[in-house]
Amino acid sequence: MRLLHTSDWHVGRTFHGADLLADQDTVLRHLAEVVERLSVDVVLVAGDVYDRAVPSAEAVRVATAALRGLREAGAQLVITPGNHDSAARLGAFADFAEAGGLHLRTTIDSIDRPVLLEDEHGPVALYGIPYLEPDPARIALGVPEARGHTGVLTEAMRRVKADLATRGSGVRSVVLAHAFVTGGVGSESERTIAVGGVEQVPGSVFDGVDYVALGHLHGPQRLADHLRYSGSPLAYSFSEAARKSVWIVDLDEQGLAEVDRVELPVPRRLATVRGRLDDLLEDPAHDDLRECYLSATLTDPVRPVDGMRRLRARFPHAVHLDWEPEGGAGGELRYSEAVKGRTDLEIAENFLADCRGAGPGERERRLLVAALESAGRANAGLGEAVR
Repeated sequence: MRLLHTSDWHVGRTFHGADLLADQDTVLRHLAEVVERLSVDVVLVAGDVYDRAVPSAEAVRVATAALRGLREAGAQLVITPGNHDSAARLGAFADFAEAGGLHLRTTIDSIDRPVLLEDEHGPVALYGIPYLEPDPARIALGVPEARGHTGVLTEAMRRVKADLATRGSGVRSVVLAHAFVTGGVGSESERTIAVGGVEQVPGSVFDGVDYVALGHLHGPQRLADHLRYSGSPLAYSFSEAARKSVWIVDLDEQGLAEVDRVELPVPRRLATVRGRLDDLLEDPAHDDLRECYLSATLTDPVRPVDGMRRLRARFPHAVHLDWEPEGGAGGELRYSEAVKGRTDLEIAENFLADCRGAGPGERERRLLVAALESAGRANAGLGEAVR
């Protein structure tokens, strides 16, 4: 049996305000081509199908089209919810969907009810563990003494292995789970699932099955031969510049036989650039960045006015802008130290200087004085010298 492991679609997410639905549609439709080209039997989606518990109509349309394409390409689908999904919404009409080859495992009651599929070697049991919020899950699982993610996932896997033990030695097993497993490396785009400061679970929790398809972390990762993250199909932060991919997992008569990585298309590259604004706008060396999602760090000594608008004149997909002036003052200054012994006007002037690298001009200074007087905040420190 051949499986395709994917996760963390986050359909409906934006990238620094840029709409990603078209890019998501492109990459998810490509998964159907992979299924057809490589004769994939089952697609595993390990959580976070959507980016929000209540997705928009457009996001539902894109996800539905992706699932339809995968099914039409010949694959069965097994899906579990992640921490971004609403398990109840994702699992609606699950019993009817199963008849069409879409297997939704979204409830705690279904953890030990596998999807049973067969190949020439016999049955494969695929178990879906939905994302488990520790406090409510430990009550629902009947283990009130369990603590944190490790506690509830340990009980979930106990149920999986108890069911597997009843099915005979020839049954191969696959688990889908959405969790932060120790040894995994996060990125800037995952939402924390920390509870009481502990969000990681040891990989040993998942011992005893042939393959574990993990979701939650957005980079493709191998924690052990049988324990892997597929990562998200698109980059959702500038920390994810590495090429995205899925895992193709082959099961033979004995269990896990081989795992291969298949890279996905990149609808729009990510790029970062640093320098003075005028240089970025004029240097021909940056021509190849015009079509990238761009993060720029400006090093001008004075913060440029309307920097993002000017940057987008050359780079229409610039989405993120920082300002780090060359030779800028380092170190951290306490608020009490910054205002000690200063008048309101001096504090306002220093604030402007800190924000843009230059203090106010004479006209701006007069406006500040007028604003402070209007607010009733003028004090003797303003003095006649500023009038």
